[in-house]
Amino acid sequence: MHAPPKTAAILPAPAQQSLVAAIEQVNALVLGKPREVRLAFTALLAGGHLLIEDLPGLGKTTLARALAATLGLEFQRMQFTADLLPSDILGVSIYDQGERGFRFHPGPVFTQLLLADEINRAPPRTQSALLEAMAEHQVSVDGVSHRLPAPFFVIATQNPVDLSGTFPLPDSQMDRFLLRLSMGYPDPAAERSMLAGRDRRQLIHETLPRLGADDVLALQRAVEGVHASDALLDYVQRLLAASRHQPGVRVGLSPRAGLALLRGARAHALLLGRAHVLPEDVQALFVAVAAHRLVVEAGGGGTAAAQALLAAVAVD
Repeated sequence: MHAPPKTAAILPAPAQQSLVAAIEQVNALVLGKPREVRLAFTALLAGGHLLIEDLPGLGKTTLARALAATLGLEFQRMQFTADLLPSDILGVSIYDQGERGFRFHPGPVFTQLLLADEINRAPPRTQSALLEAMAEHQVSVDGVSHRLPAPFFVIATQNPVDLSGTFPLPDSQMDRFLLRLSMGYPDPAAERSMLAGRDRRQLIHETLPRLGADDVLALQRAVEGVHASDALLDYVQRLLAASRHQPGVRVGLSPRAGLALLRGARAHALLLGRAHVLPEDVQALFVAVAAHRLVVEAGGGGTAAAQALLAAVAVD
């Protein structure tokens, strides 16, 4: 692949320093998970959403709360259950006797960072209520569209589908998540620090913001200016094409998946202080972007298929 252009850093030094400080603060609250924290920031700055699939108690909620506190974002947490209705998420119009008309009462989705906890415990009809909000950043109720706050970032947690009381997310819903990741168990040193240290919830409660909503919006705009060369685009296209002919894969990656991968790679480069995308940015994100979008044969796994694709497609 051709060498990237020698461009200056896309962020002013103070903005880059503030971003680094924000990442360090979240890492201090979510111990031993630097990769997962970096991917969460990547999803946010790329204007996407994040799906975290793992067992309960591994820090999914801690990550969401730490991000909201560090970035100074409005935060709402919704516990998804089997009896949850779409109106419980979006809001409802209620007749106002004084005004002799209906008034819209916004639901929890009207926030800047929404934690949709255990999203796959709600039935598909309720899960799909988030589709328009995640894709269009608006909600339509009774024929009227209501804009959501900016930035708008969804972190959804999902229990493994073999646990009781879970409903698989529809493919269209999965595609709305830019990245999917797992937290995993902490390493022994991080786990010991948690056991010996203060309660994470109290530490987050005492956390002061390092950035604000306007800073996040400025960073999202800056991502659009990160350069991707023609050679880099060729690499992304080869990955997309290979996914459509991969043995064991019934449905490969769509053009929208390619756009998601490129947006994520731009955000990843920005996080590392670069104004251009490298193949390493694409490689760092590919499995998290592709695994939940690949439809594999029975008995296969999207993660294994994505890893095989990444290994098989050459950079040059």
